[in-house]
This record gives sequence, C-alpha cells and structure tokens, in this order.
Amino acid sequence: MELNKIPHEVSYRNVKYPRVELKTGKLLLVLPFGFDPEIVLRKHKRWICKKIEFIENCLKEAENKEIAERKEKEFREIIHSLVERISEEMGEKLNKIYFRTMRTKWASCSTKKNLTVNKLMKFLPEHLLYYIIFHEIAHLKQKRHNERFWGIIEKKFDDYKVLERELFIYWFCVA
Repeated sequence: MELNKIPHEVSYRNVKYPRVELKTGKLLLVLPFGFDPEIVLRKHKRWICKKIEFIENCLKEAENKEIAERKEKEFREIIHSLVERISEEMGEKLNKIYFRTMRTKWASCSTKKNLTVNKLMKFLPEHLLYYIIFHEIAHLKQKRHNERFWGIIEKKFDDYKVLERELFIYWFCVA
C-alpha cells in the first residue's frame, strides 16, 4: 500500500509526541503543531498496513454476524444479573450501574466502582455480555490493561483474544 493512498486525517494539537490512532477503521494522526505527517506515515507504515488489513477482515466478518434482538428491560435485567453473579464470583462490589450510548467502548468501570454500560451492548450475544462485565469488574482488581490484568482475564477466558476480536467485529455491526 502506498503512503499517499492511505486515507487519513491529521489533527494538530498541543501534544509533545505524535501518535497514530486507528479507531473504528479511520486513521488519525495526532501531531504536534508543525509536524510533517509523512514522517509518521513512513515510520509506522508496516503497523498501519497490518491494522488496515485486520480491520478489512473484520468488516467482512461483520457481514455474517447475527444481532441479538432484546428489549431494553430484558437487556438491563441481564446486565444486573451478570453483575451480581460476577461480582460475587470475583469478591468485588459495584456501587451503581449506568446505561448510556458510548462512542468508543462497550463499557467502563470508574475508580468509584461505578459501571457504565454502552446501550449498544444489547445487540451482543450473551457470552460477550458476560465477558465485557467480567472484564470491567476485573478493573477493580487491576486498573490498567497490563500483564497482571490480562492474567486475571486469562484465568477465566483462555480464549480472550478471540473474544476481543469478536467484540471488534461486532462494533462494525452495531455502531
């Protein structure tokens, strides 16, 4: 793939170092003011091409995914039930559960032990709902996505990389 044919946006911001973001299939270069985007594209070309190929494959797979059909009430009941079950299993307790539409993530867990659930999760199969809730409650034990965190996840889900990919694919189906 030629550098000039890679569709991208450039955002100049008050940042110290340039970074490359590929969220939901769009390439964004976040650069310090005056920085040449071609330098970043050349430096990260291999990574960008690999990610673009991954996203294209996921988009193809998204065409064949089935979307769950749930009423809002049923979805909330499932989430509350999963939170109760997983919290007990992990010995952690959440304070509140919030439901809202989120643009870039399936869910988040705050340091105040509040869980925010993306309303778009209602379209996911139940095994992915379970995984997401487990993932977020695991953040009460380990805040960052570091080796210890993924160790917690892997004890329960030895196929977590497959699940993460599946979530990425579903994002194209519902967002």
